[in-house]
Amino acid sequence: MSSMWNSVRKLPLRTSILKVPVRYINLLEYQSKSLLKKHGVAIQDFCMVDDSGTNQLDNFNAKEYVIKAQILAGGRGKGHFDSGFKGGVHLTTDRNKIQEIARQMLGHKLITKQTPQDGILVRKVMVARSVNIKRETYVCILMDRMSNGPVLIASPAGGVDIEAVAEKTPHLIKKVPIDIYEGLTDSTAKEVAQFLEFKGNLQEKAADQLKKIWELFLKVDAIQVEINPFVETEEGEVISVDAKMNFDDNAAYRQKEIFAMHDTSEDDPREVEAAKYNLNYIGMTGNIGCLVNGAGLAMATMDIIKLYGGDPANFLDVGGSVKEDQVKAAFKILTSDENVKSILVNIFGGIVNCATIANGIVGASKSINFDIPLIVRLEGTNVNEAKKIIKECGLAIQSADDLDDAAQKAVKSIDKAQKVTA
Repeated sequence: MSSMWNSVRKLPLRTSILKVPVRYINLLEYQSKSLLKKHGVAIQDFCMVDDSGTNQLDNFNAKEYVIKAQILAGGRGKGHFDSGFKGGVHLTTDRNKIQEIARQMLGHKLITKQTPQDGILVRKVMVARSVNIKRETYVCILMDRMSNGPVLIASPAGGVDIEAVAEKTPHLIKKVPIDIYEGLTDSTAKEVAQFLEFKGNLQEKAADQLKKIWELFLKVDAIQVEINPFVETEEGEVISVDAKMNFDDNAAYRQKEIFAMHDTSEDDPREVEAAKYNLNYIGMTGNIGCLVNGAGLAMATMDIIKLYGGDPANFLDVGGSVKEDQVKAAFKILTSDENVKSILVNIFGGIVNCATIANGIVGASKSINFDIPLIVRLEGTNVNEAKKIIKECGLAIQSADDLDDAAQKAVKSIDKAQKVTA
């Protein structure tokens, strides 16, 4: 979606969209469709097949079946499996072929333009009723900070990359801010249905579906509900054929059922481990591990590492209420990355007690026993006590006076290690 917004925000419309918040979990297509159905949004009937032996096909019948591998990536239809089997989406009218096709998908890695190079393992396959699509449109509701609330994005050109539509034919994109108190009104829903080129009684059906999508958006604390395509069928139905949904992590305590659906098998295991300790971790491609408190300080630390010719290996934010056990967990995560050749700790103690960080660093250094350079810059609350703890611990920890000094020492430690290796 990010490239779409780069295109959409340039449009000469009343409200410009800058970016979408990135706090979210992703659900697989079948999970999103289950939520849509639960909230009254019309979808294709479907059932699931997986590698655990779960099979719902016995009571599922259709004239034509769509068999879709379930992974968190687009381009499945044009993808291929590591076994050589082509396509993560198949159509068949022969019920007897469903299991055969599913077996070719389950337990194999599907490779598409959006997956890692070696693909993503398929653990579930969705079998859905095929629909006779007459026309495809696009609908998305998402939270937009520039609009101070939700925005509905619609286009009669659905079923394709919406980014390309926004860039090449901007007149085919309609953007409607929604008043959070007033909601999506009947008149606005009808206006959007008209823009999507639904005619006659289909216009009423489309408007009704748009309102149900809006109600779902509110009830599940979504930050995005994207339907592509939102279709008109030959039989006169209005159906959401594919769905992508994102949810705000701040609503996890309210949406426990939804967050329990989150499959972490496709996530970076370091991010999963960090989340257990309420740490924020994002892996990168460099070799200097960064342990900081606060997103702004993390960005500044990575920037200054780059300024002095280094390359950050991660973004690891321990937050403002960090405890010693969290610091130890952070070090374990950092040192689990074999690309990390040096660690830079940059802490500004406002709420955080620097002595807590220092004790955590010393404890982690002794328990993990890693042998890569460790540079520590501490400032703020109880910093003198923290520096004393570091100085008297007897470990080879390099202290830094300020951020410039810390970054330069981290980069030099990498250069020195590379020379020794050479």
